[in-house]
Amino acid sequence: MNETIITKEYIKTLVGTRKKDSHKGDNGKGLLIAGSDGFFGAAVMATASALRSGIGTLKTASLNMHRQAFMALSEAMFCAVGESWDDCNIQYIDMLISDADVIGFGPGIGKSSGVGVVLEKVIDSKKNIVIDADGLNVLAKSEKLKASLSDNIVLTPHMGEMSRLSGIKTEELCENPMQAAIFYAKKWQCNILLKGAETFIASPDGRCMKNISGNAGLAKGGSGDILTGIILAMMGQKLNPFDAACAGSYILGASADNAFDILKERMLMARDVIEAIEETLTWKQHS
Repeated sequence: MNETIITKEYIKTLVGTRKKDSHKGDNGKGLLIAGSDGFFGAAVMATASALRSGIGTLKTASLNMHRQAFMALSEAMFCAVGESWDDCNIQYIDMLISDADVIGFGPGIGKSSGVGVVLEKVIDSKKNIVIDADGLNVLAKSEKLKASLSDNIVLTPHMGEMSRLSGIKTEELCENPMQAAIFYAKKWQCNILLKGAETFIASPDGRCMKNISGNAGLAKGGSGDILTGIILAMMGQKLNPFDAACAGSYILGASADNAFDILKERMLMARDVIEAIEETLTWKQHS
């Protein structure tokens, strides 16, 4: 089976142009569930990338201790859910899930039993969902949760996480990653974004696309968190999960100039406007 390579033109067609009269409600109410004791950075990066990629509104549910880390991200609504995921406020989380259009789960969230409880609620919501990082590691331990996956969900494993999810050795998966992505997308009836030097995105109906944008600079902590935020934002802006995964993979890997060319005003955050006030008031003219 031949895969289709993702191009800049294809992603521009998917993302489209934002209407001048659009409002925040048109671009999705996102919920990101992320972060654990000592691991707030992943939640911050995923939040920032979702905002930068054009999500309409975003609530980040995390532990009480991370409140201060989000003070610089005032565009997001920080929702403290407890001192740990094992004693979190489940009723509050239920309310947040119910209110969201799209959900991102996993960056820096840890592997405690409470994480599994929350993940089950997220999957049961049937909202469009992207699951990454420790969300995948918790999922790997539960056949019940894997059996409840569906085509509204995107999983974003790297090879190590895919090995834990599938029970297949990493070396064997690396022999034919495209085949692995397609097989498990069909088996679990969800969308698989299998990360690597070449990334393969497969859907439950057998479609597969390959992303070749990016470079070795992405092989560092935080890249996956950024990807989660982008996919969350793309789903919020009405892309279906498979298309959102394709867009997210390409946008992450593209150069900053290419990403800006695709996103344009979607990269504009409120803080950019604030920083531009001084320049505006000096009456500088731009060509």
